[in-house]
Amino acid sequence: MLNMRSDPEDLTTKARIRDAAVELFGRDGFGRISVRSIAEQAQVSPALVIHHFASKEGLRAACDEYVVDAFLGRKNDLIGENASTAMQTWLADIEQFRPLIDYLARMLTDNTTTASDHLFDALLAATTAMLDEQIAAGVVRESLDLPVTAAYVTVYGVVPLIMQRQLARALGGEQLSPEMIRRSTLPILDLYTNGLYTDERLLEAARNALERTSGPNSDRGMNDPNQDPDPPRQ
Repeated sequence: MLNMRSDPEDLTTKARIRDAAVELFGRDGFGRISVRSIAEQAQVSPALVIHHFASKEGLRAACDEYVVDAFLGRKNDLIGENASTAMQTWLADIEQFRPLIDYLARMLTDNTTTASDHLFDALLAATTAMLDEQIAAGVVRESLDLPVTAAYVTVYGVVPLIMQRQLARALGGEQLSPEMIRRSTLPILDLYTNGLYTDERLLEAARNALERTSGPNSDRGMNDPNQDPDPPRQ
């Protein structure tokens, strides 16, 4: 557990160390950054970094918690009257979140440890909690399978961060700039709000197909996946 202290100056120092780690981990990756380089960035001693976070791994865990909370911790801001203000704050100065965006993109693709899995799990848990609250508030429709919906919403959220270069090229740029994020905001929300299809034909087709293929195997009938669709004539 992190050593939390009540001294405001100490908390400020701790936040400065954390912010330096977020920036450096996001820029160069966890493995290439030392405690000493983080200390230099935060203008403190390496011993003070260890004092606050116990280890480099402990510092990374604190960074994970901070970044997840920054993106998904204020769930109520998107439910009530504060939604417009929250979005305006985000869209007015997107670059202030650039270190957090870079951190997620870099750390989610770091396969040298299991920490990337822990970060994704934290994002998934926060997304699930957000959907739960928004369903209860009547903002989001009841899900057919909430764990599946939460998993895909989480994946859809992080893919643009991981594939920034490809997405920017698709939209006619060299990087995922604030202008491109603003351009994407309404189309993405329109997709979530109004959906993609104009009716439920494909949904019903998939439901019928699943119902017809979910029964036990049989020597005859539609439920046998091994049945010859064109048996020889007698």
